[in-house]
Amino acid sequence: MGNPGISGHGAAQPSLAELKLLTDNQLMVQLRNGVNDALAVLFDRYQRLVFSIALKIVRDRGEAEDVTQNVFLEIYRSVAQFDPAKGTLKVWLLQFAYHRAFNRKQHLNTRNFYSQESTEDIDFFSPGEFATSERYAPAELQRLLDQGLASLEEPQRRVIELASYDGLSMKEIADKTGNSLSNVRHHYYRGLQKLRSFMTRPLNSGKMLSNDE
Repeated sequence: MGNPGISGHGAAQPSLAELKLLTDNQLMVQLRNGVNDALAVLFDRYQRLVFSIALKIVRDRGEAEDVTQNVFLEIYRSVAQFDPAKGTLKVWLLQFAYHRAFNRKQHLNTRNFYSQESTEDIDFFSPGEFATSERYAPAELQRLLDQGLASLEEPQRRVIELASYDGLSMKEIADKTGNSLSNVRHHYYRGLQKLRSFMTRPLNSGKMLSNDE
């Protein structure tokens, strides 16, 4: 049997069990070739992450479920635009998740959905929040994000990665790392400030942020 990750339109479609063994990039190839079950595998693989991010932003389970469904529908519609040379599927998926969730939150705000809530409004870092900038090509943007994260102190980098890439809440990060909730929040916001400063520095600046800045 040929590699199901590179089958064409005329080849026999792989089974669901075979699809589950494929990498993200191979699944996107299958989806592009019309194998709709590939989307179901991607949904199983990432729906919890997308849902957790959406829930932290919109703060309502029903709304977060709607956002999650819309994100994967967007992935299906935009599959032809995915280029693995410009970044991983996970980062691409997270960009959709953050953008969809923040757009939904803005819509809910206009309808006073949160007017009676006292839930703390956390400032989240989106890996895709600089993606629309004309200053960087996608590959350059990913490289700068990697450099920015590498410039942070290890506790700051760890907290931001767990929150933004794994979808954990501040309390879940505190439980996972053994740090106090206040320390986790301090590392997150301090690291977030430095990372955004790094990403928005002048283009001709080759200076990396030091851990003491």
